[in-house]
Amino acid sequence: MKERNILLTIEYDGTHFSGWQRQPEKRTVQGELERVLSQLCRVPIKISGTSRTDAGVHALGQRASFSGCFGIPTERLAEAANNMLAESRLIGTGDVRIREAVEVPMDFHARFSAKGKKYLYRFHCGNKPDVFLRNYRCQLSEMLDIAAMNAAAEHIAGRHDFRCFQAAGGEEKKTTVRTIYGIRVYEENALLAACGINMKNSGECSALCRKRTALAEQREEESREIVLTVCGDGFLYNMVRIIAGTLAEVGLGKRAPEELAEIVAGRDRRRAGYTAPPQGLYLKEVYYDETALQQSF
Repeated sequence: MKERNILLTIEYDGTHFSGWQRQPEKRTVQGELERVLSQLCRVPIKISGTSRTDAGVHALGQRASFSGCFGIPTERLAEAANNMLAESRLIGTGDVRIREAVEVPMDFHARFSAKGKKYLYRFHCGNKPDVFLRNYRCQLSEMLDIAAMNAAAEHIAGRHDFRCFQAAGGEEKKTTVRTIYGIRVYEENALLAACGINMKNSGECSALCRKRTALAEQREEESREIVLTVCGDGFLYNMVRIIAGTLAEVGLGKRAPEELAEIVAGRDRRRAGYTAPPQGLYLKEVYYDETALQQSF
């Protein structure tokens, strides 16, 4: 039986996981996937993920690879694993799902072959917190100034030593220099996005989505959905969450946008803002092509 190397694309709701990395006596994304894949392949499977997301962090495009000799065809892996991961046939899916499984060269590694990643951080701003978003947003009672946040973000883009955005306790890195290829803050209509509606083609939406659109317009004055997108060749421990917290302080008027230049240059974690909660963070995409990474914005 020929040995194969498999690359997985994975999405998950991080709410009920103790993070990505396997831990004794704790439910983790890596642990759940290894349990199911070992049953399917009938051999012990250990997977290597690109990003070791923390507890509460979500993923839309996590990547992981594993190799071994097993009988199940590659094209059947995702469906078979997802059936085992599903909470029930009625629900149809669990809180982790394999989007795709493909065979890759034996020298490919999901983590070490990666050229960069894209993350999203989501804020829900309004005077009425939404109980249904508590596990998926950082909820703020005040509105954020998007223009000020984008002005501050300009000082983060580029190649810098980002020691100021590194939390204590992570894996020791040889260097804290990273390149941020793109970073921006924008407003999103959450209900339209949930319906999968393109704002430019909203006339194509169903009657149900039109009703949701009307509801979104009614609630527009009460709340706003703000999204931070950041793409780079690598990230330090809690880097995106610290950037999100620091930019939020700018958006709330607690810092001037120009302060970010001094914070980055100072390389002192104490000068940066708070670490935003994990619930708002999503791993969006992993890049294995450097050109695609640089052109992602």
